Order: sequence, then structure tokens, then C-alpha cells
Amino acid sequence: MSHSLTVTNLTRGSCVAAQARLANRWWSRLLGLLGRRPLVQGEGLLLVPCRAVHMIGMRYAIDVAFVDRWGGVVATYHHLAPGSRSRWHRAAVVALEVPAGTLRSTETQTGDALQWRSNPEAA
Repeated sequence: MSHSLTVTNLTRGSCVAAQARLANRWWSRLLGLLGRRPLVQGEGLLLVPCRAVHMIGMRYAIDVAFVDRWGGVVATYHHLAPGSRSRWHRAAVVALEVPAGTLRSTETQTGDALQWRSNPEAA
């Protein structure tokens, strides 16, 4: 999960995550943020593929945006609490996990277009 990405909300012209790690393998998706320190502003985790997330074993809340294959946000969760879970989203192929409050501060909502690109500044 060392690959770093920048996630931008093209609709709002805002940076949702300046440094998002990519979790695109079975094990990295299974572990997700479990056992990791809380994300700080600008960080994120991009789970690919992903249609639902759970918060079992988590100790802090996060925001989650589910995104379809074209980059469209199909669902958002604000302050998803430890022990909870999201619904399953058929159209989603990606889940972006960011610090709680990020989706609100970037005004990210259902219908927005997200784009992620390699972050050349992260080694």
C-alpha cells in the first residue's frame, strides 16, 4: 500500500486527499485502516475494488465516498462510527476513506466527479 495518489473533486475544484494510499490487493483491502493511527487531514485510503466497508475493530470515525467506474460519487458516509458498516453499493467500484469531516469540508456529495492520479511528490 505504498503507492500514493492525489484525489480531486473535479465538480467542486477541491482536493479531497493530497496523499491517499492505494489498497488494491486482497490483504491490503481486508486490513484497510485496522490497527493504523487515525488519518490526518489530507490523507486517505483508496480501496479498489470495493462496494461496502465495515468498521469492526476500528477506534475512530471516518468519512467514506463510494465511486463508480466513471469517477462519479454514488454514496457518501459522514462520520461512519466504529463498529458500524456501510450499505452495499452495486454501482461502486472504489471506496475512498478519509478523516471524518473531510467530505463536508470539501463539499463532496453524491453526483460529484472524483479523479485520482499518482502523487509524484510521494516516494
